[in-house]
Amino acid sequence: MSSLKEKLASKLGPMREKVGSIVKGHGDLKISDVSIAQAYGGMRGVKCMVWETSALDPMEGIRFRGFTIPELQEKLPKAPGGEEPIPEGIFYLLLTGDLPTEDDVKEITAEWQKRGALPKYLIDVLKAIPKDTHPMTQFSLGILTLQKDSIYAQKYREGMSKMEYWDPMYEDVMNLLAKLPALASYIYRRSYKKDKHIPADPKLDWGGNFAKMIGVEDETFKELMRLYLVIHSDHEGGNVSAHTTHLVGSALSDAYYCLSAGMNGLAGPLHGLANQEVLRWVMDVMEKLGGVPTKEQLKDFCWETLNSGQVIPGYGHAVLRKTDPRYTAQREFALKHMPDDEIFQVVSALYEVVPPILEEQGKAKNPWPNVDAHSGCLLYHYGVKEYDFYTVFFGASRAIGVLSQLIWSRALGLSIERPKSVTTEWIAGQIK
Repeated sequence: MSSLKEKLASKLGPMREKVGSIVKGHGDLKISDVSIAQAYGGMRGVKCMVWETSALDPMEGIRFRGFTIPELQEKLPKAPGGEEPIPEGIFYLLLTGDLPTEDDVKEITAEWQKRGALPKYLIDVLKAIPKDTHPMTQFSLGILTLQKDSIYAQKYREGMSKMEYWDPMYEDVMNLLAKLPALASYIYRRSYKKDKHIPADPKLDWGGNFAKMIGVEDETFKELMRLYLVIHSDHEGGNVSAHTTHLVGSALSDAYYCLSAGMNGLAGPLHGLANQEVLRWVMDVMEKLGGVPTKEQLKDFCWETLNSGQVIPGYGHAVLRKTDPRYTAQREFALKHMPDDEIFQVVSALYEVVPPILEEQGKAKNPWPNVDAHSGCLLYHYGVKEYDFYTVFFGASRAIGVLSQLIWSRALGLSIERPKSVTTEWIAGQIK
């Protein structure tokens, strides 16, 4: 048994006892009231879901097992010579709740490299669909195709104790995460680079290898990938990709079914697809205004956008009421490594221009930028100019968080989700 799996196994018993004690002693305690607006408004803010790996505070932003993004950048292990945390470290933290050592992340890197080869049958499936199929469709299909090798599904058919569900789920998660960079880069190279592929480097970490297999040799891009994959990895459980993965998992579906479903949710324009929509809008601004516009030109353009009934993409968030800390982390990266990039200059100017406009308009609850307002310009700067692929990067990262929680959901025996729905007629009858 690997030291990571052994560490996880040691935490299951105490956590099960804690949850059991809470439910037994305080199961009737109400933690949320639901309004009609919440019922019609996508259940926003309804506290009815358990998610161990991260929590999102409207004013503080995201915390991963209690740690902020700056704390992660300081405390998580780095690649040799690097300054940004590597994804293996955030996976260890999300799964165990403990900060990893250098040896801990090296073990995960070695384990993922050992499990990372793509089977021939997966390549055959991908080759059978048109190259211009949207990359997220290919990504979701690729994940689902790998279900053939699910250890959890096999063990469940054979029969096993509920207390052991976490073990084969852990193996599926490790196998799946190991293959995601190779799967994603295969799709990228097949779709955009004439089907010419780049093998993994056994000396590189998960994020560094992802960058290499995409085909960008710049060492700074490897650092960007590490940062990107860490900060997008989890965002508590209520977002569409996380909740979808959790919901499908509550039916005791294996990791492949769960993650494929979650990626389908991530592909929506109100979720992960938003990053490419932001970059399209910024490029449209630059085209219409003839390059990097002045702040006055930007103000006029933003008001024209709003007055035409459209939104300014990348601004506002369902939960946050401040600048997204993930935006800030990417902005600091850009200021350090690409301050003269023209697209970044527009993104940076929008950061000064848009919030006051949205506050003046008075419709947005949060006038500040979210993560999608920034990520596209970073990827574009390093030569990844194919907008449709951006959400695949997001998906590979988000898999770390949702799959970590999936292991815990099975370890804690969380129930199948079955909320009670009501009709509009029933709601009308409650109003007096």
